[in-house]
Amino acid sequence: MTGEPLPLDPAEKVDLWRQRFFEAQAAAEEFILGEHGEEGLAAWIQANSRITAELLRAQRPAGVSAADHFMTRLQRQLQLYDSAVTSEPQPSGTVLRNADCGILRYRKRAARAGVVLTFSSPCPYCQELNTAIAARYVEPDVTVSCEQTGDGCTWRAESPHAPGEGEDAAGSPHRGRGGD
Repeated sequence: MTGEPLPLDPAEKVDLWRQRFFEAQAAAEEFILGEHGEEGLAAWIQANSRITAELLRAQRPAGVSAADHFMTRLQRQLQLYDSAVTSEPQPSGTVLRNADCGILRYRKRAARAGVVLTFSSPCPYCQELNTAIAARYVEPDVTVSCEQTGDGCTWRAESPHAPGEGEDAAGSPHRGRGGD
């Protein structure tokens, strides 16, 4: 290799950051499972969810419920990988439909290219981690759940309060505990 390297265009940079993130994530997963087994992975999910929930509390915009903030973060995370994701407001909360998961698609492509993957599917890990984050972060009356659907998933953040019942001045049924 000689001479000055050509600068990366924005799309190449995005692809390279995505690749480096997956490499780092795969290395962490392999290390944790290899050194500590399934118990280590469960401990990692708990530590990661605690750290992420604390960061979300610090980053939450004023006037936005924790549930809405969480679901927006999850949607944007899925969009980073070009997932076919839509958000649908419902009377009881929010539904994110991820019809074609870019994370799953990326990993399938990597496996076809000969990359050894720690997990046969990223879905159980993703679901367990994100529901653990939600359990630590969203309002206590909000339930966050995920259902696998083909090459995607459907996330729901739901509150038992119907619109108009228990709403605060901002009108969101997702308001619960204060100070988060």
